[in-house]
Amino acid sequence: MEEQGETRKIQFTGKSSYIVSLPKQWITELGLKQGDQVRMVRKGSSTLELYPPKFESRVQKKEEATIEISEDEKPDSIVRKLISLYFLGFKTINLKSKKGRLTPTQKHATKEAVKRMLMGSEIISDSSNGITIQVLVNLLELSVDGAFKRMIHLAKSMLNDAILAVKENNLDLAQEVINTDDEVDRFGFYIIRQLKIAIQNEHVLKEMGFSNARNCLGYRLVVKNIERTGDHAAFIAKDLLEFKKPIKKEILDKLQEMNDFSLTVLDESCLALFKEDYYQAEKTIKKIE
Repeated sequence: MEEQGETRKIQFTGKSSYIVSLPKQWITELGLKQGDQVRMVRKGSSTLELYPPKFESRVQKKEEATIEISEDEKPDSIVRKLISLYFLGFKTINLKSKKGRLTPTQKHATKEAVKRMLMGSEIISDSSNGITIQVLVNLLELSVDGAFKRMIHLAKSMLNDAILAVKENNLDLAQEVINTDDEVDRFGFYIIRQLKIAIQNEHVLKEMGFSNARNCLGYRLVVKNIERTGDHAAFIAKDLLEFKKPIKKEILDKLQEMNDFSLTVLDESCLALFKEDYYQAEKTIKKIE
């Protein structure tokens, strides 16, 4: 079979089946025979890919990753490795000790990361020797668009609650704002993971509503800015917890004014993004100049 491809006729058999014959050279080179199974994967609206059994096993390996943990490895390092594999789109992540067992601190850090950071993930195996994590959520259960809108809503709520906490000198509300920042990050991590998968799979890309992979980069930048919005709200809350002093009314009024303006700009920016409205985006930019 030549590198540039060849044309084959579609044949109809039975009452509902269509058949396309496979090139003999391809069959011979891969050592396939009658009765062997090949996997078909749809890529985009017009492409099908065929995977022979040996290649399929390699694909399966790419869906699973293993982290080997040394006895003295810090929890922060483990969490960073875990997040990176989640970003890369692995469906199953195994953590195991290089020697002996995982320490209680290492196991606790892993479980907290799964619960607080990795949306759609569950621990399916937990023993003294290791932990297995499986990512169960898929695009149909939570779309990128839905996750993004939820992320925006949380970030806006954090800003409003942070200002309210300052006004009322409410330390409990300030702590709640800080805790909510983890939830914003969870949505951000999930979106980044899905964008990474979409870049590698045209069919997923189209399912997300993107016309090309370049749009994923733009979406990633927007997600980063929404994360920063949540971070700034958390910074305000942390400052209140640290100083624990009431603020003068004129300063509070100015803070409220700035917050209202910021949220208006955020709303208009997101509306322009969802509608793909260039003129609305320009109008919003001019408002802050």
